Amino acid sequence: MAIAALLRHEASLAHETGAHPERVARIEAIERRLAGADWLGFEPLDAPVVDDAALHAVHPPEYCARLASLCDRGGGMLDLDTVASPGSWEAARRAAGGAAQAVDLLMEGDARVAFAALRPPGHHAGNADAMGFCLLNNVAIAARRALDAHGAERVLVVDWDVHHGNGTNDIFHADPRVLFVSIHQSPLYPGTGAAGDVGSGDGTGFTINLPVRAGSGDALFQALVDEVVVPVAQDFAPGLVLVSAGYDAHRADPIGGCALTEAGYAAMTGTLRRLCADLDVPLGMVLEGGYDLDALAESVAATLEVLGAEDVPAANGAASHPVAREAAARVAAHWPVLAG
Repeated sequence: MAIAALLRHEASLAHETGAHPERVARIEAIERRLAGADWLGFEPLDAPVVDDAALHAVHPPEYCARLASLCDRGGGMLDLDTVASPGSWEAARRAAGGAAQAVDLLMEGDARVAFAALRPPGHHAGNADAMGFCLLNNVAIAARRALDAHGAERVLVVDWDVHHGNGTNDIFHADPRVLFVSIHQSPLYPGTGAAGDVGSGDGTGFTINLPVRAGSGDALFQALVDEVVVPVAQDFAPGLVLVSAGYDAHRADPIGGCALTEAGYAAMTGTLRRLCADLDVPLGMVLEGGYDLDALAESVAATLEVLGAEDVPAANGAASHPVAREAAARVAAHWPVLAG
């Protein structure tokens, strides 16, 4: 029987950042909460080091060599926000490897759902740039793994971190095989993700940015998933759905300014479970941000309770939202399924 897989590794604790929001205690809080609940039915698996083929499909060897060398020399600052330590290169390769392994398990039918609970996060990392606490772009590596190693023709990446996933946005900007949808607070770091950024070249229309204002909460986030993500995804017909699962849009988070709750994350997960059941495709999630330890641990647990449930949850009858309707009308320029 296919398992519910939780990818994790002790190397996540060796990425030392000191007095920094993206810290070791994040993983400790998540694992303490999950272990106390018998991992909520998930099977913890050690994440492998990412193989070179998967890594270099996204990040050039020269960039990887620079990161490895910096860590070998004792680490240092990669930008004003992003720290590397001696253990960071292995941690980053395990985080990327766990995301890729989640895809392997899902696409080969060995897992019915998967969650990669590893650090450092990844969605700000570009092809050859570390930034925003991120060294390697884990979800981009996972998406490319599905395309390159498993024959997926199309992959949907949904990013609900409070910060725009600029790295993922840019990596797939001109690639129509990957539909990238980001719900994020704006204005906020990194200052990207405007609604008018819809991709480029052959990828025009395959980037959907859904910026929201500070204070936005469960109702708007869920309405954007229900009223924009789901219809577009049904039209796109991906072979895999991935989520950049950030939890810094939680109302208790010290960095973000949105107002999500654990119930909101559970509701969005339920919607994606129903979408994937309708499409008969697997669903995998990759940890991104989330910096209030209690909110992070409880939100991950709420996500996993829905993600790992044997039965697909019933729809909760969430109300429509005027901001979501406005977004749908805008996105309809490239996705006529949303028209009207």
